[in-house]
Amino acid sequence: MSLSRILRIVLVLAVTIMGVGVIAPAAAQGGNTLIMARAVDATGLDPHTQTAFASLRLLELIYEPLIQADENLNLVPALAESWAFSEDGLQLTLNLRQGVTFHDGSAFTAEDVIASLARILDEATGSATRTNLLSIESMEAPDDYTVVLNLTLPDVPLVAALSSINTAILSSEVIASGDPTADVVGTGPFMLESWQPEEKTVLKANPSYWGDGPFVDGIEIRIIPDEATIMAALRAGEVDFVMFNDPLIATLPVGDATFTINRAPEISYHALQLRAAVEPLDKLEVRQAISCAIDRQEVVDVAALGEGQVTGPLTMPAWAVSLDELFCYEQDVELARELMKQAGLEEGFTLPVIAAVAEPPTALSEAQVIQEQLKAINITVEIESLEFGTYVDRWLAADFVGAIALNGGRPDPYPMYSRYWQYGANFNNVAGYIDDTLDRLMKEGQVETDPAKRYEIFVEFQKHLAEMSPWIWLYTGYTYTGQQAYVTGFIPTPTGSIYYLSQVKLNR
Repeated sequence: MSLSRILRIVLVLAVTIMGVGVIAPAAAQGGNTLIMARAVDATGLDPHTQTAFASLRLLELIYEPLIQADENLNLVPALAESWAFSEDGLQLTLNLRQGVTFHDGSAFTAEDVIASLARILDEATGSATRTNLLSIESMEAPDDYTVVLNLTLPDVPLVAALSSINTAILSSEVIASGDPTADVVGTGPFMLESWQPEEKTVLKANPSYWGDGPFVDGIEIRIIPDEATIMAALRAGEVDFVMFNDPLIATLPVGDATFTINRAPEISYHALQLRAAVEPLDKLEVRQAISCAIDRQEVVDVAALGEGQVTGPLTMPAWAVSLDELFCYEQDVELARELMKQAGLEEGFTLPVIAAVAEPPTALSEAQVIQEQLKAINITVEIESLEFGTYVDRWLAADFVGAIALNGGRPDPYPMYSRYWQYGANFNNVAGYIDDTLDRLMKEGQVETDPAKRYEIFVEFQKHLAEMSPWIWLYTGYTYTGQQAYVTGFIPTPTGSIYYLSQVKLNR
């Protein structure tokens, strides 16, 4: 373990020890308002363009998509009560929920759905998920509560794509005459009352919410950049509910405290992204050498205290293949050296790698472990530590050579990766690599309707990605939340969503 990590542990223990003696913490002074703390704030309020987890976790309380992924990754109704493909697969009909209103009191109808999907498809929007909707050729509304999507091809994963908060339904009036980056008008369980960036967000319950709940009057989200301080606040009873990103904090012993730490496996993945468009990463042998030289389990053990599982490209249990089927998932330094020799780079080179300081908190440690491991093949990793907002801007602009990343998982492989691994995909420049095989497999996986055949397509997809090594997939971790004993009803999910705060009750 590095000296810096040892010092962190000492500091964490020193901070959190303040609350050790609190056996029955006094309820946070919030009445029926949930007082919540987290370390990282949203970077923006437009659900169609935001990619940072910190933004999505806020926006999913305010906005809703047509379909939701539940705690078991099943696709369940949200703003659409039901949906069905035509026999030829070229139409998807969405039957919308009636009686839903936006936070400004306006009625939710098919017009809002069409306006929202059209905005996502508009290149000028800069949507995070445009690629997933490109099969939509036209849209029509036979009545106020039915939308028909006419498709250019059968698109099985389109339903899963519509479950992302990046496909949230906005008010057509805001799209037409307002500013969706500032006019926060959703249909979700909570309404935005105020947002003070890097300080505090106040949400109030939507009194006209169509679903069960919310059962609290509102949520006050406090930004406390240091997670050790968040733990101390939880121990002292100053907050009701917290989010942790750092396993070093989340796995500290709670002793006789009355709060609970929720720990659930997540399908988001940690990776070293390599931009193969940049020399010498454009050489396959170099990327493969990096993959072979990295001991992924050591990355998990050192950076995440063992809190994770080494993973391939597909992290969902139903789709993941055995790691022994993937290229060089067991560290092989000798093979890595041979590959560097084949590339004519035995003497090595310098690899710049960016890492965010906050999301995830393990990023710098991951980079440092990899830095040490790649010395064995004469690669000098130069780590550039960036504030979170700067990191996001650099990442979106593909302004990096290597990056330690935490990227989101999805219930279906196609919407999980279509924006990266296809020609012309909106994030392919960020991915930094594409080839005919990846493009073909993504397109085949999109239209194939036979589940067994789809599975085989994505088995080949994973194997090809691992062999080409444009990114080095490292591990999946856990999502951690903490709550006082009187907080009930919250359900953790594999996506890290906190949507189920809509079901929380405060039994103070």
